Order: sequence, then structure tokens, then C-alpha cells
Amino acid sequence: MEPKPVVKEKFFIVIRGKSRKGFSRGCIGRVEAETQRGELMGLLYCGGSNAGTPKSGGIVRREDTYPLTRHQAQLLLFVSPVNKRLELLCNPQLFSAICELSQDDLVVVKHKKGHMPSLVKNLMQIGKKENKDDLHMLGFEVEFVDNDHNLSSKKPAPLPLFSAADIVQVVPSYSVPLGLHWKDGQCGSLNRKAVTRINSMPAIRTHARQVRESHPEQSVIQSQSLTTSHVPLEVGSMVEVVSNTGITVYGVVRWLGVPGGKTDEWAGIELDYEVNGCSDGKYGGQRYFTCKGNRALFVPVTKCSPDSRFFCTSTEGETPKSTETPPVPPFEDSEEDAPPIPEAETLSLLVGRMKGIQGHINSCYLDATLFSLFSSSVTLDNICQKPADTEQPITCTLRKIVNCLRRQGFVPAQSVMNFRKELGCDTFQTEEKDPEEFITLLFQKVLCMEPLLKLRSREETSQGAYTFQIFLEKEQMGQMPTVQQLLDTSCLSGDLKFEEMPSCLMVQMPRFGNKYKMFSHIIPSTELDITDLLYNSPRECFVCGRLAMHECLQCLPDCKLQPGRIKQYCNTCNTQVHTHPSRQSHSTKALMVPGDVASDSPVSRHTMQLFAVLCIQTSHYVSFVKYGPDPHSWLFFDSMADRCGDDQHGYNIPEIRACPELGDFLSQPEEELARANPTQTPELVRRLLCDSYMFLYQNPAKPLSKPNHPEP
Repeated sequence: MEPKPVVKEKFFIVIRGKSRKGFSRGCIGRVEAETQRGELMGLLYCGGSNAGTPKSGGIVRREDTYPLTRHQAQLLLFVSPVNKRLELLCNPQLFSAICELSQDDLVVVKHKKGHMPSLVKNLMQIGKKENKDDLHMLGFEVEFVDNDHNLSSKKPAPLPLFSAADIVQVVPSYSVPLGLHWKDGQCGSLNRKAVTRINSMPAIRTHARQVRESHPEQSVIQSQSLTTSHVPLEVGSMVEVVSNTGITVYGVVRWLGVPGGKTDEWAGIELDYEVNGCSDGKYGGQRYFTCKGNRALFVPVTKCSPDSRFFCTSTEGETPKSTETPPVPPFEDSEEDAPPIPEAETLSLLVGRMKGIQGHINSCYLDATLFSLFSSSVTLDNICQKPADTEQPITCTLRKIVNCLRRQGFVPAQSVMNFRKELGCDTFQTEEKDPEEFITLLFQKVLCMEPLLKLRSREETSQGAYTFQIFLEKEQMGQMPTVQQLLDTSCLSGDLKFEEMPSCLMVQMPRFGNKYKMFSHIIPSTELDITDLLYNSPRECFVCGRLAMHECLQCLPDCKLQPGRIKQYCNTCNTQVHTHPSRQSHSTKALMVPGDVASDSPVSRHTMQLFAVLCIQTSHYVSFVKYGPDPHSWLFFDSMADRCGDDQHGYNIPEIRACPELGDFLSQPEEELARANPTQTPELVRRLLCDSYMFLYQNPAKPLSKPNHPEP
């Protein structure tokens, strides 16, 4: 069948997969047609001086691409090398803000002198459009701002041109006056490329502009001194405050809101050191957060600025210090293995920046997996015992990482890189991987453990696995299914059963690639009931509660019988249920029932508890971890939450945030969760619902056995 032509202009970037017929990872293309097999046929835009001129067409799988708007494609075309394009996409919030930049917005750009605050002046078209298929590259002309936040008064010089990847921070331009007009012009000094100013840029900050228009006097006053005092803050932001005496103090925002007796927004800041007159988290007799005495400072948010220590503004002749990896206390591995971090100690040890496992060179899949498995899980603790003399060196390396995380709350990137080098394949040191690939290698080769799952298929054959992949048809489920519903439906559809109760069950969601997934949102099941998924185990009748003898797959979606729930019946109920005209065509299956179980014996339930969730967004993995029995004891971990310095001399900043709002959401009844609007949930809750990749469950009553050590 002929490929279906594309009417609307569509662009994409290749984010994964091997090179195939012209396209490789990081390439940008324009869709020309779509095949029946889900492949995209399109024009290829390369890098270099001819980036905007397409080459011959190529074919790429849809799941290996990420869709782009024309504007996004033009911005990424000017980014070189191509791997920087993918790094930029790994920070969707920053890239979205860059795509919406307006004239005179304040940004921070990477420069040979460090990170420089700058004003965006023009959006520039690079390249000549000689035919209809050519695509202009887009870059930004910026004007540097000096250390006092004033526009430089030096002799005017041609404005430097930066790509989207050179912008490391976007700050709303609340204090810049309106009314500036642009001129058309040509600039021929940029490596002989044709560069044209564009007469308009995407307009945002509508609310801020309306405020300035309604208060022109305030706008003029603000414009006299360009500051970053109105940077939007969030809990966890690192800020500085200048007192009336000119002394600067530094700290982390722990609370935002309107305190009693005030009308505007204030910030509660935990300072880096004690200051006389400060509190322990109280203001006006009301406690807003808790910290050490004389470290809590409360000020209006307008008094806060980004921590300038994270700007590399060294003078001539000085070597920038701020991009060097911060010192890490030496870790002395003691004779005893560190236990999982207790719930009462987790927040003080783990929450904050430079916490958790530090990411480096596409390691987010591994960082998120290790943190999820070993930070707080009691079930997995047995596999971290003191290694025997016959154990492999790589197992000792893993044990040191786990102990370092549990004792110090931070594992430097070099420790993880040493582990990656010992995995036996060079690709684990440099390339992106999926968690399931790493998990299989971890348990099979590093920990020398038998498969965690034993599955029995319809052919009565048994097979082992380390993770469970959900397979089903989308039509079998509702728009926002639970993990319990997905697991039940997948097992019944494939006629699979668990031979025994697993200690750890890692369930991989039905999604393919980084962008395309079967369900836009999935509701976590905090408790997973696998009683009806165990082979040769007693099960109770769905109707009367007596011993079940039959199972019916066609009854699973029945709207009159609790859709999404597994249906099994005793002999009597099986006959009655299937006398209904709509169910007479169903084909039931006889269950394997132990002969020594009485028909009226109570059936015990077998459940597992959710302890972690791996999520993915644009090739970047993060994790949510349950660190204790309290429903609100949830953490969010990102091994590459921020970065200091450039790609050659900088380092990633891992961050861990407390996420009690996830506990609030999951504590609701299942009926309310099914009716919830994900767009109205808090940011991190929405991210979990939308980006979930793998759910990790444990059976605390059945810890994993110790590794099977190979014979010496």
C-alpha cells in the first residue's frame, strides 16, 4: 500500500535507534509521508553550514522520534554537535521557556568567561533560503549584563550570537521597559553565513506586561536598575538576600506563601549559617518549617535573588572555581553493611541538592534504578550483605555505592562510573539504556540471582523473568487504568500465572519509546493483589465467596460486574452468571484447585506494596521512592536536576525533594482517583501519572534470598 502523504507540516528529531536509511540519532527531519507500518518518510536536515538545506529522504520508526514544531526544529538546527540537541530536550521546562523567549527577556548563557547574565535582543535567521524546502536556523543575539546587573557601558560591539543550547537559565523580564522597536538588518560577520534579524519573536509574559502598562511609573523605576529580584521561586531554590547594611546571606527556600499579618508573598529561607535574630522556622509565633536555631529568615520574595555563587563570573587571569566538582567527604567503607535508611532519618539525610546519586553521561536510567532499589527497600536488603571472598569485584563496587548512599546520602559520579566500567560492555559507559536491560544484568550477572519471577503459560511451560512487561489491547481498558487493572488484564489475556508469590515485582508499563505510550495517564496501585494470578492456588468465587472452580476472561470488562476485576466462580455461580444472554457465548476455563481445600474454606489474600516508580520524559529517567510506612513518605529523585558549568568542565547536580503531596493523592479512594483530572494535580503528581515507566512492588514478609554465589 502506498504511504499516506502528510498534509500538515510536521518536524521531528531522532532520539533513539540505530542509523537507518539516512537518519541517525540527533538528526532533524520533516515528515513527508507515513507508512502503514508506523514509519515516517521524510527529508533530512543535517548539521554544519548547510544545516537548513535538506538532503535526500530517509525512513525512521515513529517510536524513535520526538515531534517538533517548526520553531523548535529551527532552534535545534543551530545547535551543534547533535548530542547537545538531545541534552537540551532532556530539560523540557528550559527548552519550552527558550522557545517562548521575548525581546529583552533576561537569560543566562554559557560563555568562555563563564555563565553570563544577558538580555535577549534579537531572534536571528541563519542561512539563505534558496528553495521551498530549506529551513532557516534560528539563534539569539544577546547583550551582556555586568556583575552589578547594569547594561555594560563599554564601547558598542557586534552582539554575540548564541544557540538555544547555550542558554542555561531563563528569567522573566519583569523589570524591562516596553516600547522597543526592531529594525531589519543584515550581518555578514558570522563565518560568512547569512544572518537576518526577525521582526517579531514569540510573545509571552502577558500578565507581567499588563502590570507594567497599568503602572508606568513603577516600570520606569524598575528599568533604572536591572535586577533578578522578581525571579519566580519554588521550594528548594537557592537564593541570596542583601541586608540594609549590605551584607549578603545565602540559603535555600523552604517555604513560600503569605504569612499572618502580611498581604504579599514571602519566602522562608534556611540560611547556610547561623545569624543572630533569625529563628528555627517560626515567624510571628507560627511555625512554617523546621531547621536549626538562628537559621530561618523570612523576607518578601522581592528581596530574593538567585544565588550568585552559581554564576561563573571570574575576572581576567583567574581560573573559574564554581564549575569544579564540589568536594565530597571521603567515604570509609566500614566492616558492617549499612541498613536501609530509616524513615525518621530520611529527610535530614537525603533531601536537598547534591543528594542521591550524581548523574554523568547518560546515566539517569542507572541512577534512578539504583536509588529506587537500594535506598530504603527492606525487601532488597539481603542482597547487600557483606560479600563472600569468592564474590566478584563488581559486586563489591555495588555494595560500596549502596553503603555510601545510605550513610552519606550522596554518591559521586566517579563511583558510579567505576561500576559502569565493570559491567562488561562499553555501551553502559556512554549510551542511553532502558531500566529493564540494566535490571536484568544487575540481578543476573552482578548479583548472580535466579529470575525474580516464575511464570507459567497456557502451554503449561515455566519461564523465568526479572521484570514483567504489560501486553494488552488498548480497547480492553478505560482511558486512565490502574496498575492492578493492567496487570490483571495482561495476565488473563496472555493466560499467564505466577508459579509462586514473588518477593519483588517490577511491572513495565505499555509504552514504546520515549514519547508514544498506550495510555496518557496511569493510576498507581499502592497495593497489588495477586491472589487471583497465582497458579494452583485457592481463589474465592467473585459472587458468593466460596471456593472458585472456573475463570472467565470475557467477564473481565463486563460493566455490570465491576469492569477491570478478574472474575472466577464456583460451579453454581458460574452457571447462573452465564445464563444471561450477553454471557452465553463466553468460554470459561477450569481452574487448578488443590484437592485438600474445602469449598467453604476462607481464602487468604496475597498482596504486594508499591515502593518505587521509575518515570521517563524525553529520554530522561527520574524516580519516586516510598521511604517508610507513612502514606506521605515519598521522595522524588533526579540525578541530573541541574548543572553547573559547561559540558567539558561542569558537573551535574542531583536533587531529592520530599513529595508528601503524592501521598495525599494516592490516599483517595479508587473511585475518586478514577475521576481525578491529572491536569489539576500538583506538578510532581502529574509527572508520575503521565510519565510512569515501571512500577516496583515488594513483599516485606518475603525478603529476597541471598545471592547464589558462584563456585570458586
